[in-house]
Amino acid sequence: QVQLVESGGGSVQAGGSLRLSCVASGISMNYMAWFRQAPGKKRERVARIYSDDSTDYEDFVKGRFTISRDNVENTLYLEMNSLKPEDTAMYSCAAATSFRGLVDGGMIYWGQGTQVTVSS
Repeated sequence: QVQLVESGGGSVQAGGSLRLSCVASGISMNYMAWFRQAPGKKRERVARIYSDDSTDYEDFVKGRFTISRDNVENTLYLEMNSLKPEDTAMYSCAAATSFRGLVDGGMIYWGQGTQVTVSS
């Protein structure tokens, strides 16, 4: 049984930092991503990490967020710095089962999400 469990969300002031974690069980973390969804908005991808540890980011977080993983601990991370009020959203981790799946947005497994709220 595959499970993805996020934690680390919270409320911070603009300019602050948070580190999100996603513990995975029942699946290898070769093709992982973080997504977010704000109230009334579409879900959007934030960052991806591939099996070779390469990463990519959406422009709105580039230079501020860092995706990483610990394969020993089976944990995915999202380090978020210089947070802005527009970063307020529910953040979820997701897993694909192939390179093509990650590239094309074919995420198979999802966590329940962790709320991030940034105040001005």
